[in-house]
Amino acid sequence: MANTNQPSSYLSRKAEFTLATVGGIIVANAYYIHPIISEVADDFSVSASTIGLVPAFNQIALALGIFLLLPLGDRYSNRRLSILFAAGQTISLGIMVLANSFIVFLVGSTILGFFTIGPYLLPTYASKRVSPDRLGSVTATLTVGTIFGILIARTGAGVIAQYFEWQLIYIIAACLMIGTTISLPFIMEGRRETSVPEDRPNYFRLVGSLFPLLRQHPQVFVSGIIQAFNFGIFLSVWLGLALHLTSPAMGYGVDIVGYLAAFAVVAIFATPRLGKWADKIGPEKARLRLALVQMAGVALLYPLGQNLWLLMIPVVVMNTVGPGIDVTGRMTSLSLAPEIRTRLMTGYIVLMFVGAGFASWVGTASYEWAGWAGSSAMAFALSAGLVGLSWHQARAALPHSVN
Repeated sequence: MANTNQPSSYLSRKAEFTLATVGGIIVANAYYIHPIISEVADDFSVSASTIGLVPAFNQIALALGIFLLLPLGDRYSNRRLSILFAAGQTISLGIMVLANSFIVFLVGSTILGFFTIGPYLLPTYASKRVSPDRLGSVTATLTVGTIFGILIARTGAGVIAQYFEWQLIYIIAACLMIGTTISLPFIMEGRRETSVPEDRPNYFRLVGSLFPLLRQHPQVFVSGIIQAFNFGIFLSVWLGLALHLTSPAMGYGVDIVGYLAAFAVVAIFATPRLGKWADKIGPEKARLRLALVQMAGVALLYPLGQNLWLLMIPVVVMNTVGPGIDVTGRMTSLSLAPEIRTRLMTGYIVLMFVGAGFASWVGTASYEWAGWAGSSAMAFALSAGLVGLSWHQARAALPHSVN
């Protein structure tokens, strides 16, 4: 039996996949709204731009929650924090289930976003328990769990809403979160303390230290901006697609939106390979290449947008490379000193979700203003920004690979 006085050095493959599953269940809660956004808007009698506030506030609240809560991972046990945040999500889902007005539903979704911290504690938790040469691979495994959760959320929500009341989706989500909250104490290993509490920085110093850390590690700051563009593309396209496909011009049901979302399954197989590839050639070089491929896919959204079958082409392209861009971004912070990884990841994710929240609202507003052409133009503008910053980062990293 291993010496219990020594911290665990490595996660088993079973533990990696279990953590990936937990992350998928938790993160799925933010994505049930995507295929059913038109149904929820109709039920509450609100416009496309107004219903866009639900995912927008959810993402912005998540950014705020990450900023205020995620740095605690460098002070307190990731296990304890994950349990508390999961309980907060469970309560907020109960509010959404019982909501009898748009405002109450919006409040529940916003609180839900604030507590969706678990999936962003898990990479740091895992990074301290794997060898450096497997960081990209393990990060990719956890990312696959997130992708799978999003896939199930969007596909399942569309099908359920087509044949039952959309509220059933959130009842199921609440039940899953109750089970997850109960299971987490048995899944995650408690951190063995290496210093007395007095030796640790207090909460305000932890949060305040985020800004100097980002100044010291500008590559993490820029990676966060890049991921804000990347995730913004994802959200604006899928919210626009949900409105576009269920519009009178296209005439499809919300189940079709869910079925189209199922093409994200390609990422489950591609992302681990992309993570290993990034380990070999470097995250900056890999990200630039993936960004260029994604831009090509985004450029096809508008010309192919009136045919469901042809839309599968850009959807598959984007779902294949988008998560890989995120993996390369996370690698820039998870490869740094263990004692600052959680805070650097905090900065990365805050930037990501601030951009995502903005894109969620602008994406639905663009559709209300100019239909599918507006949604496609918005996505292409974000993609151009992503490519430009990725090129800048790849160029900045080049001298480090010379000699």
